[in-house]
Amino acid sequence: MDSIDPTARELVDALAASNQTISFCESLTAGLAAATVATVPGASAVLRGGLVVYATDLKHSLAQVAQQVLDEHGPVSPVTAREMARGTRRVCGSDWAVAVTGVAGPDNQDGHPVGEVWVGLAGPRWVASSPAAELVDSAAGRYALIQGSAEPVRVLAGGRDQIRHAAVEAALRGAITGVREQNRASNR
Repeated sequence: MDSIDPTARELVDALAASNQTISFCESLTAGLAAATVATVPGASAVLRGGLVVYATDLKHSLAQVAQQVLDEHGPVSPVTAREMARGTRRVCGSDWAVAVTGVAGPDNQDGHPVGEVWVGLAGPRWVASSPAAELVDSAAGRYALIQGSAEPVRVLAGGRDQIRHAAVEAALRGAITGVREQNRASNR
């Protein structure tokens, strides 16, 4: 049985093909994304490392997220996810950085529903964020109301463990998309 995650293998291959590196900044996944990539033979050529910033204050002190961002947007937001990725890329000295922040449950957190997860991606030319539920198979999501939003949004479905694993899948898929898009743009 092959215990190597196929999405992690795909990411390692995409990074190796472009001679680029990656680092991770993880809150609710607590290092699971970096550990998943590390199972791939050859990952040492592309994986720089990562930060586990489970506590909000570590998002500031380790990932260099401005305190003003945390005060205005909180630890679970697209802005915070982008800034976590940007800071981690700088701290770890990688070409790419992926950040994951959100609520795995079992309870809502500060008005954010269980399953609200944001993936931030920082690359050589841009920084972006996406809801994790938009990066994975639709069966892994559900609709929920988010405080301040007039309409329901997609969040990850399932229990705590399922949400954490879906968040890792979303982070890896988001990174693959970013690396490939930039490589296509560079080859034009």
